[in-house]
Amino acid sequence: MKTVTVEWRHLEKKGKTCDRCDATGQDVRKLVQRLQKECRSKGVEILFLETKLSEAEIEQSNLILINNRPIETLLPLTTVSESPCCSCGELTGKQESCRTIIRHGRVHEAVPQEFIREAICRVAGCC
Repeated sequence: MKTVTVEWRHLEKKGKTCDRCDATGQDVRKLVQRLQKECRSKGVEILFLETKLSEAEIEQSNLILINNRPIETLLPLTTVSESPCCSCGELTGKQESCRTIIRHGRVHEAVPQEFIREAICRVAGCC
């Protein structure tokens, strides 16, 4: 059986994460659950890892890795940037910036579920 590991990294402080990461987290969890069922019958196991980051690691917050490869490296015409994140600032008590994903010229603060699915499917080959 082929194994594909999906890792989601995000800042967590006192059990909370920022709004952007929360939206991405909800989508990635739902999607992985669906793909686990869909891909198992095709000989692919999808594993999910959640890595909680400290303030010192905030530059990695809202990063999705598929078999240790950042999602943006798996999707054509996709890059990463950052923008101010008030929600992270509320958690840390200072001005913060969060990762954004840019695809087809559009900036996304939360990683869209369709991007996550496309990246997983490219690696898994089961969907």
